[in-house]
Amino acid sequence: MQKNLTRVALVASAVTSIVLAVPTGAAAEDAKITFGMPGVPPAFVSVLQYTARDAGFFKKYGLDVTLREFDSGAAAARAVQSGDIDLSLSPTPVIINMISNAGVNMVTIYGMENNDFVLATTDPAIKTCADVKGQGVGVDSISGARSVALHEMIAPCGLKGSDVQEIPLGTSVGAAVVAGQLKVSVLHLDDVPVVEEQMKQKLSFITSSKEVNPVNHYMVLVALRDTVAKKRDAMVRLVAADIDATRFIQDPANRDKVSVMAAPSGRSPSVAKAAIEKYLAMEFWPVGSAGLTQKNLDAVVDIQKKTGGIKPGATAVTYDKLVDTSIWTDAMKMVDAKNGK
Repeated sequence: MQKNLTRVALVASAVTSIVLAVPTGAAAEDAKITFGMPGVPPAFVSVLQYTARDAGFFKKYGLDVTLREFDSGAAAARAVQSGDIDLSLSPTPVIINMISNAGVNMVTIYGMENNDFVLATTDPAIKTCADVKGQGVGVDSISGARSVALHEMIAPCGLKGSDVQEIPLGTSVGAAVVAGQLKVSVLHLDDVPVVEEQMKQKLSFITSSKEVNPVNHYMVLVALRDTVAKKRDAMVRLVAADIDATRFIQDPANRDKVSVMAAPSGRSPSVAKAAIEKYLAMEFWPVGSAGLTQKNLDAVVDIQKKTGGIKPGATAVTYDKLVDTSIWTDAMKMVDAKNGK
């Protein structure tokens, strides 16, 4: 009899725990987040969010997250600005320019510091960035991540955006290279093996973002300040889910699983698996920090001033106005508590 009562008590306790973990009513609404991804299909940096979703980390932290694809991270940021979505994964220079030039009341809560852009060509005669003058260059969108990276990569040669013809192609830049429509393009590292395999030809690297600006910043999770204030608990939970998802990706035992979860990026499991290895080596996703180091973000502000991203006369956003690291701090506490540390 006592064993049966104990068993009933344990079941009741388990059910109660499940009920408490599932938000209801107003709490359920607060736990809903619409999150904009950069590109259709999304850039590989988005794999972290698809892993958080498919490996159950959003659910673990009581969140109902909708991952919505946009033509570019810049387009996703504009959807945040208009209030159409809660949060976006967007290029850091784009956000810095939006806040500096237009005073958009946004704040970043998490970031990826190391970008992977390369300026590549199929034409062996094009060897330096000076040779790019007058060329059509594939980018995602005008003023998008690849476009901003292009301006940075050709600046050492004294070239500006107006010295080349930017061809906006979303995430189809690689396909245009394969089709022979472009000689020069801005590519991600994971684009390169796909293009080379399909063309049966090696690409030449003219330069890279890392070579031109070793201290830089790539992507941020960004929301309106009002949204962060209203949904702060959900934002903390989302960053906590991302921290767990990063650890999951880091574990070699999960490599095959993550390569399948990367499917929304348009990469096959074999290509995704190879890309994950490269990206982990460069700490593409932040490990042990919010990924919002001041020297990196200040460097982007300086670069945008020099390349004209921040317009003359505009007040460049300061670090304190750009970031809210308290979200990550509270997320780490939540992760430790949830994982029994």
